[in-house]
Amino acid sequence: MSVTFDLLKTDPHSQARLGQVHTPHGTFDTPVFMPIGTQATVKTLRTSDLLTCGARMILGNAYHLYLRPGHELVRQFGGLHTFMDWPGSILTDSGGFQVMSLGPLVRVSEEGVRFQSHLDGSRHLITPERAMEIQIALGSDIMMVLDECTSYPATYDTARLSMEMTCRWAARCQETAQTRTTGLFAIVQGSMEKSLRDRCVESLRDGGFDGYAIGGLGVGEPRDVMYDLAGHTAAQLPAHQPRYLMGVGKPHDLLACVRAGVDMFDCVLPTRNARNGFLFTSTGRVVIKNAQYRTDERPLDAACDCYTCQHHSRAYLRHLFIAGEILGLHLNTLHNVTYYLRLMAQIRQALHDGTLADVTVPEF
Repeated sequence: MSVTFDLLKTDPHSQARLGQVHTPHGTFDTPVFMPIGTQATVKTLRTSDLLTCGARMILGNAYHLYLRPGHELVRQFGGLHTFMDWPGSILTDSGGFQVMSLGPLVRVSEEGVRFQSHLDGSRHLITPERAMEIQIALGSDIMMVLDECTSYPATYDTARLSMEMTCRWAARCQETAQTRTTGLFAIVQGSMEKSLRDRCVESLRDGGFDGYAIGGLGVGEPRDVMYDLAGHTAAQLPAHQPRYLMGVGKPHDLLACVRAGVDMFDCVLPTRNARNGFLFTSTGRVVIKNAQYRTDERPLDAACDCYTCQHHSRAYLRHLFIAGEILGLHLNTLHNVTYYLRLMAQIRQALHDGTLADVTVPEF
């Protein structure tokens, strides 16, 4: 296998796991949060910024890169790593969620997904085989199968049909990518039905995949339902392979789902919220546009060692945001990504030390 997982330690008080994932472009420690670089960039950040923050693994999106600049162009540059000058590992999402979010522009069949581009209205078909071809061209370390992401809420029958389609598509992805030199993760669907998720895991777990993702959560369901389903699904997955919860979450979601047995996470929240002036700190949220920060000389977070907190005041960050200056977006994003990656490092250290039960995060 080109992607392997070492389980180093388990927490005696929860299902949390400490591990390492080995990929063609290096090793990263788990539990891990992957900053999202949808279009071959983590918005406003340079490679050197990401490395300084502690990132060793980022996420790209095959749907967006297929439409622009095109996966064949990326292939000509030697793949995403050389195209964007990123030395670490890259996971590419197949784009199933993004395609499904197009709503009436999408038609799903056994063949695949027909859709109109959100950029120019052009028509496209992505089959499971095509999804693999695109990701192989991108050269990611971990590819995701094409899945049908079930909307929420969904009836049992809708969730069942979607789950069964996802399993059939996963088998086609595996068949297409048999000679791959990178990893391939399957995706467990089944909406909020535990029995369907169990059936999905049973169908996928012996399919020769390098890891498993839990999809279809964090889509509007109550938080306790998400935690329960994440833990239930994770417990069914092979212990010797990584478990990835897609699109989740807030800091308290990360901590809760680590305790539920999840190893990998991604979410747009740190970068998107940064661009909207919503900042994560060790004492809670800071909405930097608020007038209370106009003359505030304090750093954004006294407990943070990022460049933003070491060099700039809240007053300056508010000025940049109110003035619409691009530098403000960069400094905000640098801080939020650092906050998330430092939180995961804290969780890993606590797992190592046996003190995970003592870790807390503010409500945001």
